[in-house]
Amino acid sequence: MTSGKDQLILLVEDSAITRKMEIKVLNSLGYHNILEAENGEHALRLLRDNPHVALVISDWNMPGMGGLELVRALRSQEAYRDLPFIMATGRAQMKERMEAAEAGANNVITKPFAPQELQSAIDETFAGKTLAGRQHSRVRQPERTTSGRLRLKVAHIQITDHLTLGVVKSLIETGKLKPRHFELETLCMSSWNPVQKALAEGEVDAAFVLAPLAMDLFAYGVPLHIILLAHKNGSIAVRKKASAQSLKAMFQGKTFYIPHELSIHHILSHMFFTGLGLNPGMGSNAGCDVLYEVVPPVRMPEFLSGQSSACGFMVAEPIGTKAIAAGLADELFLSGELWENHPCCVVAMRDEILEQHPEAAQELVGMLVHAGKYISVNPDNAAEIGVDFLDPQGTLGLKKAILKNVLADPMGVKTDDLLPLADDFVKIQDYMVERMGLGSRIDVNRLLDLRFAEKACLQAGGVSRRSVLHDATDFAHKKVADLENQAVRSSKANLDREGQYLIFTLMDQTYGLDVLTVKEIVGMMPIRSVPEVSSEVKGVVNLRGKVIPVVDLRLKFGLPELPYHNRTCIIILDIPRTDRIIPLGIVVDTVSHVENIKATQIEDAPAYGLGAPLEYIAGLAKDGDKVRILLNVHRLFSHPEALLPNQRNEGQEAA
Repeated sequence: MTSGKDQLILLVEDSAITRKMEIKVLNSLGYHNILEAENGEHALRLLRDNPHVALVISDWNMPGMGGLELVRALRSQEAYRDLPFIMATGRAQMKERMEAAEAGANNVITKPFAPQELQSAIDETFAGKTLAGRQHSRVRQPERTTSGRLRLKVAHIQITDHLTLGVVKSLIETGKLKPRHFELETLCMSSWNPVQKALAEGEVDAAFVLAPLAMDLFAYGVPLHIILLAHKNGSIAVRKKASAQSLKAMFQGKTFYIPHELSIHHILSHMFFTGLGLNPGMGSNAGCDVLYEVVPPVRMPEFLSGQSSACGFMVAEPIGTKAIAAGLADELFLSGELWENHPCCVVAMRDEILEQHPEAAQELVGMLVHAGKYISVNPDNAAEIGVDFLDPQGTLGLKKAILKNVLADPMGVKTDDLLPLADDFVKIQDYMVERMGLGSRIDVNRLLDLRFAEKACLQAGGVSRRSVLHDATDFAHKKVADLENQAVRSSKANLDREGQYLIFTLMDQTYGLDVLTVKEIVGMMPIRSVPEVSSEVKGVVNLRGKVIPVVDLRLKFGLPELPYHNRTCIIILDIPRTDRIIPLGIVVDTVSHVENIKATQIEDAPAYGLGAPLEYIAGLAKDGDKVRILLNVHRLFSHPEALLPNQRNEGQEAA
């Protein structure tokens, strides 16, 4: 059976919001023939009335008949015995994947999922690659490069926890490190789901991965070992901007985002909420008064600001600090405050590499330990490397100042002590299994392969810190008291606004634009008018074959229109959206220079008299008696794709 885009899909999901989001994902993949059911009973009725359904995508936990009962019911009937079935669930444990396979599901996809993850699951399902057939991890065949060295493929995501890998990559590219036994290939993935899949199914040699997730994979027979810590500390819990409510009341009945069910973030936030006397749990658990939802780390700020039911999230840096700096959140606590020097992400390597290429494993571990020392001594340089490594396309809008703050925070991420300690993993396992009902017990000493780390850390010398787990109840009540009794703005609040700005003028006022959004500056050129657009849109220009809309900033700000002169110019901006970069031109009177503006110079704007609508202003930069109005491009053009009628692709080739 092939996965034609016109085939009828039955989507079974009790949450209307989640169902809407998943339909949007399906639509983006070209699937528009979709039936919707709210639970298993509803799905069975629809199947009886629609015999041409080609695929069922079902949630696991639903009121009435859930996904597991639904697939069992289908497999008990001859008509549906071979109907392709994908289980979509926020639960990520291997034992649940096994249970789904035994019940008859062809595939399991962990929510939330990206379009490419869903398409892959659909393709595998229609190709007959069943979940039952993939329960045992396939053998990873090490690859050789043309030089005869091992091609070492290492997966990671866009968080500071994985910066040691980025520093190793940078030092190799600049010739400061010269591996003899391997060539490094890093694979940046969208979320933990594809990292988990790649590691489990032998698509990569190693991965920077959540420690509890690596423990779960090991428990179910994936041939891997933890060979090094990626870091210690380094995560942050934030809450939605403060309100008049007490913190406890603010969380009660609300949704709190975590990056994965099997994560330190889940464990530490669970400790904090239970310390406050709350009962946190996944949405399917009865009696919960703080509801966990799994969200890809890079999308947490977007979800927090866009969902009224959200109260906060816990995540690896720099995502939390960036949300604070952008004015979306307030700091709740740093992970190192509750559990000092705790592990979080680890380096897990496939056994095929450890057995066949131990010299490459030792060399990589040695370089990662070296990179960890480099980060601790050179946070400024490391932050610069991190911006390129963690945000190569600029879609996160990550800034060096934010990364440097995270690296320099005394309670922030630590990379100079990467030796795993068995006791820490025992603490993780005990809390997950006994308090949260997650995971399976393993022999921690069998999971850890410390021969490489012990040798590398001994050669590098340096510090060794034991972890200290504080009493969660005492910590939670003291932290809440401190937060509720102070009205001091976080030191992180201006970091997102620090950086280099392109200074320009309109009339007699000076403005600044973040240079990271500026692609180039061009002189005035012919602008082709476009009908049915607002007056501020002057039209489009053809810049080296690209059609780019142009907005007169004077008119957008309600200033009088003036004739263009020989110093008038067009600033071409790159405005990042979720899935692409959109080019846009703005007409300004003059461009002056690029200026480095520090966080300490920046203040919030007053509510009047600045010559630009307040919602467009990121802040005011003071320098002596001069004031620069710093513009927020994201607010200035929140929907740049809507500037031109019927415009679908601003980067299309010019006619």
